[in-house]
Amino acid sequence: VLEAYRQGLSPAVGYELNPWLLCLSHYRAWRAGCHGKVSFLKRDLWKVNLSDCYNVIVFLAPSVKPPLATKLLAELPDEARVVAGRFPFPSWTPSSTLGQGLEQVWAYDMKEVRQASGHSPGGSPV
Repeated sequence: VLEAYRQGLSPAVGYELNPWLLCLSHYRAWRAGCHGKVSFLKRDLWKVNLSDCYNVIVFLAPSVKPPLATKLLAELPDEARVVAGRFPFPSWTPSSTLGQGLEQVWAYDMKEVRQASGHSPGGSPV
């Protein structure tokens, strides 16, 4: 979230349920001079509506990627970009990648992902 903000993405919002990680995120934002410029909310990602998001960055375990892919396909607009750190989405072809090993990230443009998977916004097949 901090790096997204530094790169000009605003609003920069993070969702976290773990209170310790939430507290750590607030502390790191304060320490980086970003307090009040970024937000970290105690919310369940599965219950948050992402339909107004155009840049989504995820750092989640591989087991979560398939159900998350379904949610993102159903909610994100075609213009959205998803960046996955550490683990790619197994059924999506990335638009680009950067880095190697543990530092690798995969970027996905939702319009391309939908075209490849045969889905339109809203989760229905094309």
